[in-house]
Amino acid sequence: MLSDFPNNIRIALVHDWLTVYAGAERVLEQMLNIFPDADLFSLIDFIPAGQRGFIRNKSVTTSFIQKLPKAKTHYRSYLPLMPAAVERFDLSNYDLVLSSSHAVAKGVITRPDQLHICYLQARNLKYAYEDRLLYPSGKALSLLQDIYLSYIRVWDSVASQRPDVTIANSKYVRDWHLHRHACPSAVIYPPVDTFTFGNKFCENKEKYFVAVGRIEPYKRFDLIVEAFNQLGYPLRIIGDGTQKKSLQQSSADNIEWLGFQNTPVIAEVVSRARSFLFASREDFGIAPLEAQACGTPVIAFGKGGALETVQGLDSDQPSGVFFLEQTVHSICEAINQFELNQSRILPAVCRNNALKFAPERFRLEFTEFVEKSFIEFKAN
Repeated sequence: MLSDFPNNIRIALVHDWLTVYAGAERVLEQMLNIFPDADLFSLIDFIPAGQRGFIRNKSVTTSFIQKLPKAKTHYRSYLPLMPAAVERFDLSNYDLVLSSSHAVAKGVITRPDQLHICYLQARNLKYAYEDRLLYPSGKALSLLQDIYLSYIRVWDSVASQRPDVTIANSKYVRDWHLHRHACPSAVIYPPVDTFTFGNKFCENKEKYFVAVGRIEPYKRFDLIVEAFNQLGYPLRIIGDGTQKKSLQQSSADNIEWLGFQNTPVIAEVVSRARSFLFASREDFGIAPLEAQACGTPVIAFGKGGALETVQGLDSDQPSGVFFLEQTVHSICEAINQFELNQSRILPAVCRNNALKFAPERFRLEFTEFVEKSFIEFKAN
């Protein structure tokens, strides 16, 4: 801690929603490790009693959405209400507001004498921008959706100006945020669980490939399944989602569906795989780094955050292979390139690349950034 950073400031930490322990929640966990006395706000909180360790078992101040019908399972349906909900949080008693935002948390309202630092967990509200095309609907519903998304984009543009300081979780998100909202951002990469996956480090790989994640349209599991239908290589898929049933029905016998699994099981399966498939354009992408932490190379779409977390074949020390188009043909070509260059991609190199993203590094960088920003803010 910097010598002139006060230790008695009041801190509020605002998160979009608390429903599962996923990538954004891992960042939140580290923020609370740095500032354990911070008060926590979230639009909804449905974390079960036995799984609240990552938020230090804190009580959470929630919004009116918490009490709306089916908010636990259909909270995304209340997106039209979320701007109003986040703006209703009373943060007047705090000196420092930290928003952890992939949707609307950055839109909280603060006073000029309060420092608001926003950590962008992703391209905020990306499903209101180019990703909206990944969710097709009927003509009538599509028109209503377009009208609403026009409104939410206007609100998002205004909300993006509210933080005094913005941090992006990758250079990709930084550049996107600058392009969309003309807001500059610092970059601090999120923490990766290199400990759990690193403990499963394995150099002797088996014959199968693996893919892990939510089986949703933007993850492009459809491309991975079709590529392995054509190639015939053994593939194990871990995860659940709205596309699982249909893709499972269309997959060949060489594809094994393992469903939802806990972290230790995921680490065990990924550690013994020949390579990890990653077909989506992610804002950062923690899963490829978890794979590398246990010594497993990555075959990834060469756009977005993967370019910052995977070292391609043009590197002196590659940790994976990129494909340049989200097509079945491009994935098949990348797999063939991996087969030809597998001896160049060493498990130890993969692990060392992942270790650069360990939680300790995040805590150090984030602490220094917040403290320096607060001191400068109060000096002006």
